[in-house]
Amino acid sequence: MDSLDQRAPECAEIPRFDDGMVNIQELIRIMAESLVNEIMDAQAEDACADGNRRNGYRERALVTSVGTINLRIPKLRRGSYFPEDLLTRYSRVDRAVVAAVSEMVTCGVSTRKVERVAASLGIDRMSASQVSRICESLDDVVADLQERDLSGTSFPYIWVDATYVKCRDGGHVSSCALVTAIGAGADGYRRLLGLDAIDTESCAGWLAFLRSLRERGASGVLCVTSDAHEGLRRAIEEVFPGAAWQRCIVHLMRNAASCAPTRQKRAAVLAILHAVFDERDPALVRELYHLACGEIAGICPRAAGLLEDAEADALAYLDFPYAHHRRIRTNNVQERANRELKRRSRVVQVFPSRKSLIRMLGAVFSEMDEDWASRRWFTEESIALAVSSAKSAAPAPSYDGTAGEHARRIMEVVVADNPIGRRAA
Repeated sequence: MDSLDQRAPECAEIPRFDDGMVNIQELIRIMAESLVNEIMDAQAEDACADGNRRNGYRERALVTSVGTINLRIPKLRRGSYFPEDLLTRYSRVDRAVVAAVSEMVTCGVSTRKVERVAASLGIDRMSASQVSRICESLDDVVADLQERDLSGTSFPYIWVDATYVKCRDGGHVSSCALVTAIGAGADGYRRLLGLDAIDTESCAGWLAFLRSLRERGASGVLCVTSDAHEGLRRAIEEVFPGAAWQRCIVHLMRNAASCAPTRQKRAAVLAILHAVFDERDPALVRELYHLACGEIAGICPRAAGLLEDAEADALAYLDFPYAHHRRIRTNNVQERANRELKRRSRVVQVFPSRKSLIRMLGAVFSEMDEDWASRRWFTEESIALAVSSAKSAAPAPSYDGTAGEHARRIMEVVVADNPIGRRAA
C-alpha cells in the first residue's frame, strides 16, 4: 500500500508534530474549514440563479471543538446570504464548544482551567468573559427547573434547607442564602421542587419561596423536614397547614450538645441521644426519649429543656410508615446536595452576581435532578403507604417485656458507660 507521502502531492502539507507524527486534530480543522466554505459557496451560487451576483466575502472566525476555523461568508449584490443551518447569528462559538464549556463550569472547573483545556483543543483564545457569556446558555435550563409545573403528582415528603455562598451584591461581598426544596413524589421519585437566592433566612423570605412551590402545584404534603430556624418553621405552618414538621434529629442533637458547658458533658449528651435514635421501635424510642430528658437534666438542664420542648417535632417521623423513618427524620438528602454545591462553587469563591450564582448552582441541581429521575427512591408500594390512611406496622419487638422496661435497661447501660452520666445520677 502506498504511504501518505506517495498518494498525493498535497500530502506534503499535512500538519505534523515536531516528531513527524500527523496532527489529526489540525488536519480535521483544516478539512472542516475547507468543507464549510465550499458548502457556503455552493449555497451562494444557488442564490444567484435568478440573475443575482456575488459581491465578495465577509471574514468570520468560529471557535469549534477542533479549533478556530476561518469562514468566508459570501456577500450578494441584492439581498443577503447567511448560512442559518451552519451558524448562529452573532455567535462566534460552535454549539459543541458551548456544551463542553458549560459542562466544565458546572462540574466546578475554574475559568483559568477552561482556558487551558481550550488551548489544548486548538482554540486560540478563550477569555474569562467569553466563558461567562457561553455559560449564559445555562439560563434556559435553570429557568425550566425553577418554573416547571409540579401539579402532575403529590409530594408527601419535602426537605427544605439553605446554604450560604459568597456573592457580590450592591458593590460589596456578602453571604447569600441559596434556599432549596427537595420532594419525594407519590410516584417514588425525588425531584428538586425549587431554588432561589435570598438575603437572609427570614420568615418573609421563606414564605415567598414556599408560596412559589404552592403556586406551581406542590400539594399533598404530609411531612416537611428541616432544621429549627424560626422563620422557616413559621413559613411551613402557614404555607402547608396540616402537614407535620419534622425537626432534623441531627441538628437537634448538635443543638442540645452545644448547650453543655464542657467537652465531656457534650459527649455525654450525644451518647445518650445516640442511644435513643439508634433504636427503631416507635414505642421504645418514645420511652427512651423521656428517660433521656431526665438523664440529661442532671448533666445540663438547658439541654434537657431544649429536648423537652422539641419532643413533638423530633418524634414526628414515628407517625409515618416504619420503612420511611430513616429518610424523613433527618435532612441528610439536603446536606448531601449542599456538600456538592459547596464543592462545585469552591473554585469560584465569590460569585459576581446573584444571577451567576443561580445559573451555576441551578445547573448543578439540574444535573442531580436528572440523576434522581433515573431511579426510584421509594418503591410504589412503599410510598403508597404514606398517602393512604393505613400505616405499615413496625416489626415485632426483639426484646422481652414492655418497651418501658427495655428502655430503662438500655439507659442504665449508657449511663454506666459514661462517667459524667454516673456522677450526675
